[in-house]
Amino acid sequence: MTPFRRTLIVSILAGAALVGCGRSADTATATPQDFDRSTSCTLDGMLLADYPGPKAQIFYAGQNEPDFFCDTIEMFHVYLTPEEVRKVRGIFVQDMGKTPWDEPRGHWIDARSAFYVYGSKREGSMGPTIASFALQQDATKFSAQYGGKVYRFGDITPDMVVLDGGVLNDRKM
Repeated sequence: MTPFRRTLIVSILAGAALVGCGRSADTATATPQDFDRSTSCTLDGMLLADYPGPKAQIFYAGQNEPDFFCDTIEMFHVYLTPEEVRKVRGIFVQDMGKTPWDEPRGHWIDARSAFYVYGSKREGSMGPTIASFALQQDATKFSAQYGGKVYRFGDITPDMVVLDGGVLNDRKM
């Protein structure tokens, strides 16, 4: 091998390694974060800790902190009908089979592998919500008790998560 070829090959490999290093933060695996009393919803500024029902978070490429959502409906709406397309590094919801409905904390699971109950009588921060569960049996039990139908992540459609002004249905205001 000639010195020129050797130099060329080393340069190409070094360049590829540098390009890979520059992208590592964007493609690193996301780890769910818990929220505190001051964590607010990305969409409406509501404090997550003040409301019942499952919460969600999305990690986008180029961001170290997640976008938090006070309701799974909002998360699905943003994910399924984005205003701008951004690469998602991770998306998490709470396992409502393990955390109390009225004061959910922790128990984050990968949203793409979760089971969801759509159409139940239980409400979240914005009224009707989509309950999230790690186990199908927990989702089925919840559905039997509170109504609704069990879905997988890929079965939730944009028409199921329309943000039509949940505040219009809020009787407490």
